[in-house]
Amino acid sequence: MDLSTVRTVDSGAVRVAVDAMGGDHAPLEVVAGTLAWARKHPADRVLLVGIPERIEECSGGSIPSNVEIVPASQVVEMDDSGALALKGKRDSSIMVAMDLLKQGRADALVTAGHSGAGMAAAVLKLGRLHGVDRPALAIQMPTQTGPFVLLDIGANVDATGHNLYQFAHMGSIYAEKVLGVPNPRIALLSIGEEKGKGDAAIVQATDLLDADGTLNFVGNVEGRDLVKHKADVGVCDAVVGNVTMKFFEGLAGFIFDLWRSEFKRFPFGMIAALFMQPAIRRIRNLFDYEKLGASPLLGVKGMVLITHGSAKRRMIEFAVEAGATAGRARIPDLIAEAFKGQPRHSAALVVKATAAPTAVAIPNQGE
Repeated sequence: MDLSTVRTVDSGAVRVAVDAMGGDHAPLEVVAGTLAWARKHPADRVLLVGIPERIEECSGGSIPSNVEIVPASQVVEMDDSGALALKGKRDSSIMVAMDLLKQGRADALVTAGHSGAGMAAAVLKLGRLHGVDRPALAIQMPTQTGPFVLLDIGANVDATGHNLYQFAHMGSIYAEKVLGVPNPRIALLSIGEEKGKGDAAIVQATDLLDADGTLNFVGNVEGRDLVKHKADVGVCDAVVGNVTMKFFEGLAGFIFDLWRSEFKRFPFGMIAALFMQPAIRRIRNLFDYEKLGASPLLGVKGMVLITHGSAKRRMIEFAVEAGATAGRARIPDLIAEAFKGQPRHSAALVVKATAAPTAVAIPNQGE
């Protein structure tokens, strides 16, 4: 989430619940990043959820007064099955944190843990917003002319055309109401620009969006069009979205490594690099995916953000900041309000056309 683009609607103090036990490097890196953020924001409150002894050990005995440790006796491991973990680990850190959000004790929840468990816990504990068949994870991707929203990046690996249709509506609401993009351009990410290109879900979503007529639907875009900012919202299933997102991240690192190698090849290369430092710094900042912090889960009755399972303290700190910003922006309320006020977002349409509207297809990966 690019925090500079979020339209905050509440400037008051915020309460962020953090799953201290979730992630490849938990609890050490999660606790370190969370406490670093808490020290910089003494007016806000953090609820660190997990095994108290391990959290205190990772804190080094120095916990700010605005941080509360909320006990949880179990941990959902990254290689656990999401659904089975939730049934067998009801006192896990992610479940306890989700309860805090449901009870109104937290305004947002941040986790670097098992994304499948986080998604399932959000649906089971919080429930979906009225009219939403399946929630979707969204992320902002960089271009030279500003970020675009890409969804879904990890929640639904077998999205139907009706799911993609709803993702388009949620993405449009997010871009317009939260990011301030007027009449956002919506596109389906596919293998060709021509109508009819893509799998059955994309074709079905195209027909639904064409028939809807209320969105600024511009058709299909290819992967190479994303960096050209041909759309403000790119819609796809989780497999395509997750691969696209991680390719962006990997490509950015690859390009900077190439630059570094090229500068070292020539006798005066390092001198040239010094002159180019300001430009390199600006470009690196544009592609710094850690600063995006975390991805909001759109479509549930609460502000849940999921970050990389491999996140370390710097990214965790940005993730908590993203959670605080999203909590102040009241994103679920904005989506619920927009769905309520626009009859086109009808649950009946989706339920009638989808064989298993309550099924949740989620990945078992930790990221």
